[in-house]
Amino acid sequence: MGTATRKIANAFSTSGVISSANINNASLDNITTISGAGDMVLVSSATASASATIDFTLGNYKEYQFYFVNVKPSTDAVDFEFNLSTDSGSNYNVTKTSSSFVAYHQENDTDAGLTYATAMDLAQSTAYQNITDEVGNGADESVSGSLTLFNPSSNVFVKHYISTVNNYYKGDAPNNHFIAGYANTTSALTNIRFQMSSGNIDAGTILMYGKN
Repeated sequence: MGTATRKIANAFSTSGVISSANINNASLDNITTISGAGDMVLVSSATASASATIDFTLGNYKEYQFYFVNVKPSTDAVDFEFNLSTDSGSNYNVTKTSSSFVAYHQENDTDAGLTYATAMDLAQSTAYQNITDEVGNGADESVSGSLTLFNPSSNVFVKHYISTVNNYYKGDAPNNHFIAGYANTTSALTNIRFQMSSGNIDAGTILMYGKN
């Protein structure tokens, strides 16, 4: 067993529960560090309130994890998306190439499938990267999931990213979207911006964790 694997294993009791010694706060809402394979540290968080954009400043962590919790648009059937900056947020226009696929299932069971989502991928484009599309804005509708961004401060490599989210689609269906790609630049990334393709982010929380 490797060192990282052993650390994770030792964090759990024989019954599969994380021991309190490995969590720095007893309340789940206030956990700022998770022990094991390189600590995950809560760097920043933002709660939307009719927000046009939500921006975060990146640093020198080798990996950033963004968690989306019930992110809801103000406008119906819009896309949740992000872009990156290399100039401290003056411009969000980094060139990206990516792939995308989606699994879906209608509530009324009339349609279901797994398909490549051509409209959501990018090919050497500076456009915003779609995380998921056509999010509903009903009272109980939102999108939740995560985005991982690897080694954004590197001056050697392109910057890989992977996203998995579940979206309450406008047509009453769970859409499980998978996005993977890279920012095709060897310049350090300084900032990331999240937004809807139209209208504001009405509600929801985005948390940014860093890990070395």
